[in-house]
Amino acid sequence: MKDGKLKRILALMGVVLLVGMYLLTLIFAFTDPTEGKNWLKASIVCTIFIPVFIYACIMLARYLKK
Repeated sequence: MKDGKLKRILALMGVVLLVGMYLLTLIFAFTDPTEGKNWLKASIVCTIFIPVFIYACIMLARYLKK
């Protein structure tokens, strides 16, 4: 698999995960307002963690390819 194709797949996965997470946060915040803060905290953490994880996967794939 080409490196560019792998980057596109991982980027698309990241976008889908982040958008889904934000939608779930919004839905759960309206259904159970007491847990809204916890879902917001989880969203903020994942906003940082998911792109870093995808970048690490790309770097690992590049390293293993050599």
